[in-house]
Amino acid sequence: MTNRTYNLGKYNLPYVKCLNLANPDYLALYSETYNYHKTDRTFVCFYQYDIKFDNIKGIFEAIYHNDVKLLKKYKERFKGVRYAIAPDYSEVGDIPRIENIYRLFRSRIVSLWLWFECNIIVIPNVTYANENYFDVMLDGMEDTEVVAFSVKGSIKKQLERELLQKAIKYTVDNLKQLKKIVVYSVSVDDEKVLKLFEYASNKGIEIVIPNNILKERNIANKEVKPNGED
Repeated sequence: MTNRTYNLGKYNLPYVKCLNLANPDYLALYSETYNYHKTDRTFVCFYQYDIKFDNIKGIFEAIYHNDVKLLKKYKERFKGVRYAIAPDYSEVGDIPRIENIYRLFRSRIVSLWLWFECNIIVIPNVTYANENYFDVMLDGMEDTEVVAFSVKGSIKKQLERELLQKAIKYTVDNLKQLKKIVVYSVSVDDEKVLKLFEYASNKGIEIVIPNNILKERNIANKEVKPNGED
């Protein structure tokens, strides 16, 4: 995969990009194979526990070890999928930096495989453990026109909201070609989410919050219990 692109930045991360494209209207989680083709503009995403897609039989391991049989299985899994968001390998602040960088590298390799081998358009995903990773999180995606963020778990706590907003500002200020941000959110209150992205929207960047299964469930629960929390 690395021989089919080039590398950028301090850690030679593989280059990825996505040109501006039609807005997704549904985000299907990796484990929701039954929803991969829910609409013509459904995007597959990986915003769930890593064990769902990153284990000894995971997609990166299949690529790394060139497991032909397993790769064939994954190609069949993604057959007909047109769009995806780059895998969200969890980054955490209390592990060695090299481990978080390697998780970012794995995400890039899987993105390239989905693109080259499955003809899937992949939106780069912005992820970080804390501010100390802002300097590397965008390496290799300098001229992308679209990125994705997940705000799941980043809304209720003030410190997490502040970190998210700093990451959004850093992304907008450093990706000069950026035109659109796709947001994975399970909140029933889109206005609350959009407020977090005001810095981007004030710069003319389009913010898109597609539907997803957890968001649908939360909306349904809200209708049943109108005084419930998001």
